[in-house]
Amino acid sequence: MSVETMIGQPECVAPTGDVCGEGAVWHASHQAVYWNDINRFLIHRFTPADQCVRTWCFDEPVTSLALTDQPDVLVVVIGSGVILWEPSTDVRHNPLFRLDGWPKVRLNDARPDPRGSLWMGSMSNNVNPDGSSGELGGKNGALFRLDPDGKVTIWRRDLGIANTFAWSPDQTRFYFGDTLANVVRVYDYDAATGAIANERPFLEGFSRGLPDGSTVDAEGYLWNCRFFGGCIVRVAPDGTIDCVVEMPVQNITTCTFGGSDRKTLYVTTARSEAPAGNRLAGGLYAIPMRIAGQPENQFRIQPAP
Repeated sequence: MSVETMIGQPECVAPTGDVCGEGAVWHASHQAVYWNDINRFLIHRFTPADQCVRTWCFDEPVTSLALTDQPDVLVVVIGSGVILWEPSTDVRHNPLFRLDGWPKVRLNDARPDPRGSLWMGSMSNNVNPDGSSGELGGKNGALFRLDPDGKVTIWRRDLGIANTFAWSPDQTRFYFGDTLANVVRVYDYDAATGAIANERPFLEGFSRGLPDGSTVDAEGYLWNCRFFGGCIVRVAPDGTIDCVVEMPVQNITTCTFGGSDRKTLYVTTARSEAPAGNRLAGGLYAIPMRIAGQPENQFRIQPAP
């Protein structure tokens, strides 16, 4: 059976019209997918069982989300730093991390690693205080790791837009991208220490748009969303293109596997800079799969909030 026959048709399950939808994460305990709209300072939650969306408002750009080892507490990455948030009560805790240089620079994509540390990247801030889009460019971004004990280390500088945080199933590889450079790089990952080394290109110069968020399935293949490219590309561990999943809108931002069997690919999109004909741009899409994803990594909380 070819991989194309294992991938269903994309369906817009939540037409939220996000300016820049991002940060999709599947919450198995809540049986829901959470995601955010960077420019409107929003977090959404979609529950497939009742097809309902709930939305929360924040005071600055929300750029990414992650699970923690406490089911009712999520990591919220905002432009200026990282906080813990409890959806059931809307309690927002004091920042775990504050980004130097905000608001000239802001945080962007982020994900926990298999050890429970949070990896996150920064970029020049292209979101104005009113949520409108500012200018892109420059190499002001950096790659950070926030450990559960609060220690922060910087692993790379001089980045355009930090995007893609994903690990191989055997926990020996870390994938990380720079959108403006049109490259996703791969590193050796040490599961014992959380260190990365031996940077090399993995997906470079692909002609369909620019690399945005990614996930890795249970077979070790990277699924990279392509902003401006109207597709998601599945890449084999050796770097060869396995297949291209065509999407009905142009700007594809993040994806994650969800559902009780982790065989639904949830995909966020953006209506910013979308063609006029992209009526459902900015919506959340679901793609049925016969390929399973990995469980979501969780940030370890020490101490509990």
